[in-house]
Amino acid sequence: MNRPTARRPAAWIALGTLALMLGACTQETQNQIKRDLQNWTGTDGILEVYSNGVVVKRFLKIDKLSTALGTQDGNARSYRFGYGVIDLNLNGTVDAGEKRVYFELSDFSQYVFYDNPN
Repeated sequence: MNRPTARRPAAWIALGTLALMLGACTQETQNQIKRDLQNWTGTDGILEVYSNGVVVKRFLKIDKLSTALGTQDGNARSYRFGYGVIDLNLNGTVDAGEKRVYFELSDFSQYVFYDNPN
């Protein structure tokens, strides 16, 4: 009997058990697992900041937006932050001279964050 073939049922059982465990999780827990996985693998996000319905800033190649937490109390602060390449000419591509920067957004900002469709 071939050894790798004999191990396959155990792998299928483990995979099935994992699927059942994830299925038993609440939607919030599943979302948290997905966010944790994206934090580990990264994403290719785009953030557009609007003023009066017009894009005024765009950041490309964003891994994630994070909620700031207080150092002493651990409570969520009223802003988000992240790192991305600033799209100075708003053309949607990273050009020469456009560098990775740190940014912050207040809860009063109008913005859209989405995965790069390309």
